[in-house]
Amino acid sequence: MVANHPSAPPVALCLGGMDPSAGAGLLRDALAVAELGCQPMAVSLAETLQNGLACSRIEAPSMDPVRRLETLAPHLAGRWGVKIGLCALEAETFRRLCATLRHLAPPIRIWDPILAPSAGVGLHDGGDLRRLAGDLLPMGGWVVSPNRGEAAAFAGLPPEAIRDAAPQALAAPWLEAGAAAVWLKGGHAAGEMVQDLWISRDGIEALEAAPRLPGQRRGTGCLLSASWLALRLQGRDDRAAAREAARRLRDRWDLAFTPGGAGRPMFAPLATKPASAAGEAR
Repeated sequence: MVANHPSAPPVALCLGGMDPSAGAGLLRDALAVAELGCQPMAVSLAETLQNGLACSRIEAPSMDPVRRLETLAPHLAGRWGVKIGLCALEAETFRRLCATLRHLAPPIRIWDPILAPSAGVGLHDGGDLRRLAGDLLPMGGWVVSPNRGEAAAFAGLPPEAIRDAAPQALAAPWLEAGAAAVWLKGGHAAGEMVQDLWISRDGIEALEAAPRLPGQRRGTGCLLSASWLALRLQGRDDRAAAREAARRLRDRWDLAFTPGGAGRPMFAPLATKPASAAGEAR
């Protein structure tokens, strides 16, 4: 038996939806955390028929995700954390999942509360997110990373609130439900600058502002929250991880591509040297 090496990578456990095209969801999460030196592990909470054009169907996974999570438990020790994304589980199954997570006590926790994929069929409304929050957030320690649309739906606000509502009005319901902090993403706000906000019971901290970049990209929320988890596992504090995750997203914005020339652009994996080139360099 090989003992765990002291420099073994931390484990980033990703719970979310399976997008077969890897533009978003678990495959995008796995790419993001691996690029930052973490070992990805994943459990599907939703199966989709999805590509770069749209998502046409979302269903609960056929295999019990709680049993899958329990099977991974021996690996979840030391430096590890969890990210939750798209979830199509029935209420009772989600409660069982939350009970298992409470027992496992992940040291780092982030929930990216998804209403729907960026194009195609929807899944949740604000009431659904509130029911999920009622089971998940009371265990404590969760950072929640909604965009303004998801936050407005959770708060029961009208559509115009996506751009106009005060940040505290968008964040307060999450904090009242038990979130430790709300990372309110600024991409849906009005204006030529994009600025995320970090909101806790201690107040509001404006994160780094940057010019709005042209065009749309698939999987921005997945990339941000998965990168945050990996950066936290590598030692950044919560706000520094949020800033760096946003910078990493901006830095690779122009590297997006459309596989096969179809659909909306997705983020390309960070380039590595081909094996042949690495061999020639030795």
